Amino acid sequence: MAKILVVDDEEHIRLLYSEELREEGYDVITAEGGYRLLERIDRERPDLVVLDIKMVDYDGLDLLQDIRNKFYDLPVILSTAYDTFKEDMKSIAADFYVVKSFDLSELKRKIKMALEARTSE
Repeated sequence: MAKILVVDDEEHIRLLYSEELREEGYDVITAEGGYRLLERIDRERPDLVVLDIKMVDYDGLDLLQDIRNKFYDLPVILSTAYDTFKEDMKSIAADFYVVKSFDLSELKRKIKMALEARTSE
């Protein structure tokens, strides 16, 4: 069972994602921000990270760079309410980019694709 770390500063998003992804059979852990995120990844060893870009205390794109520097092969899906971040050069380091929606079918599809790509390497 794949373990997914959901990083988002909005509690209702963490709850929604957790519930829906658990129903898909994933083991889900959450974090409300980037504080000690690299340590958490090191300890928990998730198979994939769903990362919010715009958080109160942290810039998700900076966190993405930190994750890439230490865990270069860990799949990361950027999740944001704003599709304008696609234009940001930092966002190209992500495996996928999903605009937040209460319909999680696109997110679930991207998670599946990222996990399949990781296991086929």
